[in-house]
Amino acid sequence: MARCGFIGLGIMGEPMARNLLNAGNEIIVWNRTKSKTDTLVAEGAHLGLSPSDVAEQSDFIFICVTNSQDVLDVVHGTDESEGVIEGVKKGTIIVDHSTIAPDVSRQLAAELEKIGVPLIDAPVSGGDKGAIGGTLSIMCGGDEDALNTVMPLLQIMGSQITHCGPSGSGQTVKLCNQIAVCINNYALAEALVFCSLNNVKPGVMLEAISAGAAGSWQISNLGPLILKRDFSPGFKLGLQRKDLGLAIDAADSVNMPLFGTTLVDRMFSVAERLHGTDAGTQALISALETLTDVEVSAE
Repeated sequence: MARCGFIGLGIMGEPMARNLLNAGNEIIVWNRTKSKTDTLVAEGAHLGLSPSDVAEQSDFIFICVTNSQDVLDVVHGTDESEGVIEGVKKGTIIVDHSTIAPDVSRQLAAELEKIGVPLIDAPVSGGDKGAIGGTLSIMCGGDEDALNTVMPLLQIMGSQITHCGPSGSGQTVKLCNQIAVCINNYALAEALVFCSLNNVKPGVMLEAISAGAAGSWQISNLGPLILKRDFSPGFKLGLQRKDLGLAIDAADSVNMPLFGTTLVDRMFSVAERLHGTDAGTQALISALETLTDVEVSAE
């Protein structure tokens, strides 16, 4: 049994923390909105009073929040709560599952290294289904020895854990993941709209291509949701756009044009205007439907 702090209990964080708890570990939880801790506390987790309090009680600390500033606030603290750095002990391993700028991960890792605290940047992919099922892909950057120490806990939450290189490498690989995901999502949208405009049932088309070279996670998981007009979030539009912004900024820093990614980001902006930031990323199809005056459905 390990003493694990878990900070950030959103769509991904709550089931990840639950898997650690159900595996027999002692879990101390904190969330900026306190009510989001209620369910896990009722299931046996302990409530931390602040990120600092969580750090004082933990040998491993997992962070799963929205963006770079949120991670900085968790580590350094805010006017409302003391940060992890105020309570963390030398030798504690911090694992950041948030998707943030690689440069921020590298800066934090260097800062924490000075006080003997390894930071593993470990963003995840697999959506809420992967978080619930413990089948996430976890992309890790940082010290290999620290990663090997925390590996048994990561294996409770994910089925594919990859050491991508030094600090920031996990974040870089996650941005590669988001580039590929968003363009595949757009390819799915184009195929569905094209199919509908040519009077073939979209469900028949998805069945026909899913087992061939065009098969993808998006076709298998998002395709059926689109046909049901179910835009509930497994991963939110707002978070997808945040990640694509990170990728575009990182590409700018190395003078690389991300033509496809930038195009899809613009289409996501239309979907976000139509459905709001909390809709699922499959709502991307609405942008193309608006341009073509067609609505894709099972029929």
